[in-house]
Amino acid sequence: MALRGIKVIELAGLAPAPFCGMILSDFGASVIRVDKPNSPVVSDKLSRGKQSIVLDLRQKDGVKILERLCKTADVLLEPFRKGVMEKLDLGPNRLLSLNEKLIYARLTGFGQNGPFSKMAGHDINYLALSGVLYMIGRKNEKPYPPINLLADFAGGGMLCALGICLAIIERNSSGKGQVIDANMVEGSSYLSSWIWKTQDPSSNLPIWGNPPGENLLDGGAPFYQTYRTKDGKFMAVGAVEEQFYKEFLKGLNLSECDYPQFGSWEKSQKKFTEIFESKTQEEWCKIFDYKDACVTPVLSMKEAPFHVHNDARKSFMSLDGQNYFPQPAPILSRTPGIVAKKEPLYGEHTIDILTKIGYNDDDIKQFLKNGVAMSNNITSKY
Repeated sequence: MALRGIKVIELAGLAPAPFCGMILSDFGASVIRVDKPNSPVVSDKLSRGKQSIVLDLRQKDGVKILERLCKTADVLLEPFRKGVMEKLDLGPNRLLSLNEKLIYARLTGFGQNGPFSKMAGHDINYLALSGVLYMIGRKNEKPYPPINLLADFAGGGMLCALGICLAIIERNSSGKGQVIDANMVEGSSYLSSWIWKTQDPSSNLPIWGNPPGENLLDGGAPFYQTYRTKDGKFMAVGAVEEQFYKEFLKGLNLSECDYPQFGSWEKSQKKFTEIFESKTQEEWCKIFDYKDACVTPVLSMKEAPFHVHNDARKSFMSLDGQNYFPQPAPILSRTPGIVAKKEPLYGEHTIDILTKIGYNDDDIKQFLKNGVAMSNNITSKY
């Protein structure tokens, strides 16, 4: 696996950091999640393949244990607001002094400096500040948050994982680690680089530039839109290029003379809506499947794993035959990601991890007695 041999210490958090840790784990890294005592970790659904140790970092011995873990780690992944780790004396200066090869990845909403750096927020707030949320919405309607995918998972977790991999590559030549300031505002902005470059109407690619909901790719164009079908399902149309638009009209039995691509969008959308409602989704699939019209069914999460294309590629997998989830992506030809079959119990590996980093039986007993560490290993002798 691509990241085999890389050791990651992930401080437990919500959504972005666990996703980042899961990516690293899926591609071979050894990931230890450091959980807080009495933490509701049931909210972490992205822990497959990780180990769990419970440490109380408010106690000096808990801090010392984390320091020892970081001395032999490649990556520390922390999801806290600015200043939290420094208050624990676990900031980058301290940990990099113990291990100069450590890659210290900080994943936050607003970043490590700036007026908002210590302020609370969620995906919708980071997306709003990035300039991206303004562009998402129907004509004459308020901006609409696209669940929490763009900031939390794409701009946050995914780009943080990219930053870690880049730092690992750079370390091969320098021999030194570094601090990664991954934040969801700038991550979301970076994801939208193409929009920034194409929003000027005077550019050679005027895709954006009009008010939200009136542009080529935001639902303004009738040939880049979703349509309800007779059975209450939907079809997605992305017939942007001229040749695809012609094939799309052919499937609808319409003439380009009557419905030119850049004629009256309102007229075309009204007609397309009417026609799509005359057939079921399955009937439309029989018309458009395997045709270069850029028309596909809108699948639910229950349907997607069983679509003929996804099924052929084994794009989704199930461990119990009932619940499906995506395979790791992208696919590497020699070292593909592999999904671990097990998620850790809270504190399941506490004793094993403490033993491996050099603590003896008496030390471990004392840690457990004082609440410095907690274990959920029912087979433990302690």
